[in-house]
Amino acid sequence: MQTVLVTGGAGFIGSNLCEHLLAHDYSVVCLDNFATGKIENLLPLLERYSNRFRLIVGDIRNLADCQKALEGVDYVFHEAALGSVPRSIKDPITTNAVNIGGFLNMLVASRDMNVKRFVYAASSSTYGDSKSLPKVENVIGKPLSPYAITKYVNELYADVFARTYGMECIGLRYFNVFGRRQDPFGAYAAVIPLFVKKLMAHESPVINGDGEYSRDFTYIDNVIQMNMLAMTTTNPEAVNQVYNTAYGERTTLNQLVSYLKEYLSEYDPKIADVEVLHGPNRLGDIPHSLACINKAQKLLGYHPEFNMRDGLKEAVKWYWENL
Repeated sequence: MQTVLVTGGAGFIGSNLCEHLLAHDYSVVCLDNFATGKIENLLPLLERYSNRFRLIVGDIRNLADCQKALEGVDYVFHEAALGSVPRSIKDPITTNAVNIGGFLNMLVASRDMNVKRFVYAASSSTYGDSKSLPKVENVIGKPLSPYAITKYVNELYADVFARTYGMECIGLRYFNVFGRRQDPFGAYAAVIPLFVKKLMAHESPVINGDGEYSRDFTYIDNVIQMNMLAMTTTNPEAVNQVYNTAYGERTTLNQLVSYLKEYLSEYDPKIADVEVLHGPNRLGDIPHSLACINKAQKLLGYHPEFNMRDGLKEAVKWYWENL
């Protein structure tokens, strides 16, 4: 039986990865300090898979915690990070400590424990001020936030560790991932769960700017597919690469709210009449984001199952049943 470590496994993406791995007969270790993750995301898994699922409460900023979590591990999914552009602008020091210092600890510990492959969460924020669309992996601009800097540094470190120590590293540049278990609460909630929560409460969601900024919103199951392909690929050309992890279509914020109102009003017709407000553009935001996924299709055999609207229907259903 293969053993996989998921750092940040109590978070949105991490807990979905843990669930998928356990359902497919892997042994899983989760390392999380619950800074943003939630024990509620793991309790059903700990109960159902008690013989194959181990939780370690620890911090990636502590090398000893990383080493402990990696004992007997074959593969690593490194999801632990402090997300959010606004959070990084408010507190760049902590973002740097977690996203760069913690990342380096995980790389060093993984190297020393001879893990087979290190798959890590990169970010579309790395494209920065590049105006080219769609985004192609080898064309990036200057980062626009401390968060974006940290995620780009992750890619540089992974590349150096692959070249210097012979590690196998694959980075996945996530594009606006959404879906079940994404937290709608807190100061740095992502736009989809935040808007869902507002609309369900008949409160007006606030769109930053005129609503014509666009994003490549990517459903969680597509992201799980990419992670599994990255972990299991036997194509030597696919290793030590960075890939866009997206669907390959863009949606404006105005369109997003329209879809959310449409799907939520099937449960509560009053939601269709909730007014939408507009505020100032957010510091550090890029206007448009759209991924080219040709590289992942060619080298990994990636074929995303859920387009944005189908994924949104699934997400809305989950929020309606669980919020």
